[in-house]
Amino acid sequence: MLFNSAEFIFLFLPISLLLFFYLSKRHGNEIALAGLVICSLFFYGWWNPSYLVLLIISMLFNYLLGRSLGKNNNKKLLTLGVSLNLGSIAYYKYAGFLVLNINAATGENWDIGTILLPLAISFFTFQQIAYLVDSYRGITKEYNFLHYALFVSFFPQLIAGPIVHHKDMLPQFASTLRYQANLNNFKIGLTIFAIGLFKKTVLADGIAIYANPIFNLADSGHEIDFFMAWGGSLAYTFQLYFDFSGYSDMAIGIARLFGIILPLNFYSPYKSANISEFWRRWHITLSHFLRDYVYIALGGNRNGVFKRYSNLFITMLLGGIWHGAGWNFIIWGALHGTYLMANLSWQAIKVKYSLFQEQSALYVFSAWIITFVLVVIGWVFFRATNLEGAINILSGMLGFNGFEIPNAILARIGSFGSTLQSWGITPSNGGKVFILTWLWNIALLIFVVTLPNI
Repeated sequence: MLFNSAEFIFLFLPISLLLFFYLSKRHGNEIALAGLVICSLFFYGWWNPSYLVLLIISMLFNYLLGRSLGKNNNKKLLTLGVSLNLGSIAYYKYAGFLVLNINAATGENWDIGTILLPLAISFFTFQQIAYLVDSYRGITKEYNFLHYALFVSFFPQLIAGPIVHHKDMLPQFASTLRYQANLNNFKIGLTIFAIGLFKKTVLADGIAIYANPIFNLADSGHEIDFFMAWGGSLAYTFQLYFDFSGYSDMAIGIARLFGIILPLNFYSPYKSANISEFWRRWHITLSHFLRDYVYIALGGNRNGVFKRYSNLFITMLLGGIWHGAGWNFIIWGALHGTYLMANLSWQAIKVKYSLFQEQSALYVFSAWIITFVLVVIGWVFFRATNLEGAINILSGMLGFNGFEIPNAILARIGSFGSTLQSWGITPSNGGKVFILTWLWNIALLIFVVTLPNI
């Protein structure tokens, strides 16, 4: 069930809250935690009960392995655990993609059948990998399976994050204050939830109807003109942000109702003036995971400039693959790796030659424009379902597919409309959709660059 569904808002959430606080008052904290684990497992199994089998097996395996790692820092055991976790993601998420490409390259016709992708497998597996690594490093220890099960399955953040650390969550579960209904937590939680719900249902869903048809046309092979391509790309840029950040806000708000504070996951990323800043603001918990458990594990910036750049590129490439099985996701990750390397080079040049020491408003604005456009270009690959669709959109954005303005608009601007046509502008239909697309884009652009973050 979705956070914005009626059954969640009016049935599951209030029943879960009442059960949690009732059990804590009448039967103690551990029983309340057990009740919350059961609610979380029910929530996860709502889509498909068979998903629960893998989740429970994964929790048992990683809990036992983490206990062992906490007692003896066995690197081979850690390697085995991480490999098996990554192997489960690879099988369920990427096996079909791998076989498809092997068939395309070799002419074979291998078929591994339909593999059912378990819901949120990337999120709960990454959390448990972090737990194993932290256990190996001696950062955290867990000897209570009930607490560990709640850490993994806690329903507000189970499906789409934020990605949380064991060492940040378990102390909160252990605090007796969490088991007492708190009016302040309810006020804060409901406020954040309401803002997230508005972002998702009004803003994201409202502009999605202007993004989806354009990408569907591009994916089916239709040429997309300049204004349509930019209109659709910008619409998806805002749809994705308000959808994902709205869902994260709802997760943070719901957790707060139970007295649990989840980490911030978005911090006005479209205000960023460089791509490094963007990744410090966008999906913050994933960025921290990739930094701490991939980039630093590869060596970070400790072995010279070349290794630093290659480690950065590999990290973002893996981040792209994590998002989905497809060449478009790989290209998206590679693009952002390239962006980050270019940004590091530019920062080094600025320091070496003492450029732009005092950053003017024009410099900051130009840097913001460049960053925003590069992010939009990346989202084209992220959204398009095939490479041809992404190329169609990008060709349109570059003006290769011509420029079209609805005839109703050209007719209303008189002689200027005739002038535009003499410059190569082609009349088209769909004036209402054209106007609404750009009104939505302009309104949401003002929204993301002027209003404060939640």
